[in-house]
Amino acid sequence: MTQTPQPPQTPHQPGTRLRIGPHLVQPPVVLAPMAGITNAPFRTLCREFSGGKGLFVSEMITTRALVERDAKTMRLIHFDGSEKPRSIQLYGVDPTTVGKAVQMIVDEDLADHIDLNFGCPVPKVTRKGGGSALPYKRHLLRSILREAVTAAGPLPVTMKMRKGIDDDHITFLDAGRIAVEEGVTAIALHGRTAAQHYGGTADWEAIARLKEAVPEIPVLGNGDIWSADDAVRMMRETGCDGVVVGRGCLGRPWLFGDLVAAFEPGSGAGSARPTLREVAAVMRRHAELLAEWLEDEERGVIDFRKHVAWYTKGFSVGSEMRKRLAITSSLAELDALLAELDLDQEWPPGADGPRGRTSGRNRVVLPDGWLDDPYDCAGVGADAELDTSGG
Repeated sequence: MTQTPQPPQTPHQPGTRLRIGPHLVQPPVVLAPMAGITNAPFRTLCREFSGGKGLFVSEMITTRALVERDAKTMRLIHFDGSEKPRSIQLYGVDPTTVGKAVQMIVDEDLADHIDLNFGCPVPKVTRKGGGSALPYKRHLLRSILREAVTAAGPLPVTMKMRKGIDDDHITFLDAGRIAVEEGVTAIALHGRTAAQHYGGTADWEAIARLKEAVPEIPVLGNGDIWSADDAVRMMRETGCDGVVVGRGCLGRPWLFGDLVAAFEPGSGAGSARPTLREVAAVMRRHAELLAEWLEDEERGVIDFRKHVAWYTKGFSVGSEMRKRLAITSSLAELDALLAELDLDQEWPPGADGPRGRTSGRNRVVLPDGWLDDPYDCAGVGADAELDTSGG
């Protein structure tokens, strides 16, 4: 893949040796869990470009579905033999169910690291009191963390959260202190509220404030990392110990190679600027990996469709061809369409910028009376759990 040499960067020194429990994460870069995206095939691509460096987290696994051994969920927790450490993100609302899920992971050796989701802003999650809505209920948050950490034993437990529900209900500093007190190993903060969804600009200052508030454990920053330079700058400006990369790698799994180069300037690598021919080769491999993982070529290629617009962003492909690529159902059909493209196109200007969802919602869907009392969690129980995992 074509690379353009970049000026040497000096990484933020305190965060260059990130530890998640017994696991050294070098460089200090984590793939954010993304529903329907960070399945085994996508993690494989990202790891290949990084040379196996970094930490790559599964998409969201609901604790109820895991405990009930839902077939889709059991597929989602499959890790390739080369994935070390194996990292699962869990979503749960009921402390007892969360504890059972974590105990199952430990007893059956399903993972080496557990991340807890307190950052998801989508309505199907927040209306149950989960995701980014949950830290508002301080006692409930403490109970879930205590159950998870106790059941995890030697496995490190981390958490990912947002600043709060909205500007009037900010929770990240209280949640950070509770996490430290309950034995959480590290915290990742997305510098937006749930109400912002993915709109506006991430508040990196909040990441700096959290790092100051919980110096005992690593703090990872998340939000608006579109390039390796953004990651280095976030660490310099906030003092955080590592970065979590989400939407910036959509259609760009080679971003993890860029990140390794930025944090290891002596490697001689530079930022990837692939031609469309090189991008097409990655697209084909991604679709093939999905087909193998799902054990069904048609299902794999259909699942790949969502990635087409991200991979082709900025290239002269044309709306009609994008539509045709987005309705493919076989690898042969995908091959034929990719062969029709002007594959000699260079990496387009501006293609490194924002991608994925960028809209705000302004109103967060919550259970009735959720904001009445930040401590009372009566009525929240097993019936609030979601029964499916992933996207």
